[in-house]
Amino acid sequence: MKTLVNTANSLISQMVKIVLLTVLVASFTSPAYTYTQKELWEHLDTKTHILYKRGQYTEAVNVAKEVLKVAEDTFGSEHPNVALSLNNLAVLYRAQGKYAEAEPLLKRALEIYEKAFGSDNLDVATSLNNLAGLYHVQGKYAEAEPLHRRSLAIREKALGKDHPDVAQSLNNLAEVYQKQGKCVEAEPLHRRSLVIREKALGKDHPDVAQSLNNLAEVYQEQGKCVEAESLHKRSLVIREKALGKDHPDVAQSLNNLAEVYQEQGKYAEAEHLYKRALAIREKTFGNDHPDVAQSLNYLADVYKEQGKYTEAELHHRRALKIVENVLGKDHPNMAAVLGNLAGVYQEQGKYAEAEPLYKRALAIREKALGKD
Repeated sequence: MKTLVNTANSLISQMVKIVLLTVLVASFTSPAYTYTQKELWEHLDTKTHILYKRGQYTEAVNVAKEVLKVAEDTFGSEHPNVALSLNNLAVLYRAQGKYAEAEPLLKRALEIYEKAFGSDNLDVATSLNNLAGLYHVQGKYAEAEPLHRRSLAIREKALGKDHPDVAQSLNNLAEVYQKQGKCVEAEPLHRRSLVIREKALGKDHPDVAQSLNNLAEVYQEQGKCVEAESLHKRSLVIREKALGKDHPDVAQSLNNLAEVYQEQGKYAEAEHLYKRALAIREKTFGNDHPDVAQSLNYLADVYKEQGKYTEAELHHRRALKIVENVLGKDHPNMAAVLGNLAGVYQEQGKYAEAEPLYKRALAIREKALGKD
């Protein structure tokens, strides 16, 4: 039902999993740079983070390129802070759907960390996780899985099997299984991740809410809507209590619960939650953010299923405009939105309007992910 919508959700949600790393000063130091240079690097890096969170990816990329140059000139090309800057630029390329540009940067960052710290270092584990996440979003699960496994092994060895970072690695590996339809393999990993987080962080921590959400999605894919609904509701309560009712993570939980209702044919309940999620995102990010486009897609989809084609078309067109303006006409998310709009036309028998949109969506996906 929501294959194309979920494609958009996957591509956007994955941006959260490969987060921009915070600036940290490695214990690795070099006498070649001055405090003023380091301060400039930190200032520019902070600016990159701000632009990223606003969804201003083009501007953020330009600043991130400058950050990388300052890092190389200041610390030397093999310094861990250069790896950090490489990672951040790669994350921004990934957000723009420029996977070919992101991959070599992540590989170089990994090499720097391995050379500086050895193959079993925690920064290496994070770098492996980032590269695996890039493969994940491209559907290259065979490449992603061994990297997530190696990251998990490093974290278990360095931190112990009950550390929250281990829970993150378990979650990431489980999602790779999930995407391949291996729910039997994914479920125990999500369960273990949940147990670790409840024990380490307490049952009302936002990370526990994320694990509940992930486990609920496995149940959804297995058709266990009652179990999924219960977990999504618990996740929503935790997030509202911990983060406030207008937090973006609350919007995510509202969307997830709405999707369960939608799958059960409870369209009125789903529509109400989708509208609330959209309002939160517009308030938090403004009207032209990619997450707002995602919410518009969800709401449009539930309109389509109710036969409200005018409302569905309006929301999909608004989402399309946002994605074009913010991410660009060739971004993978464009394929999802175009496909969704085409689906509205197809439902109405408007095949002449639907066909060129499907063709354009296919061309974008082939360019981003390859024809195979």
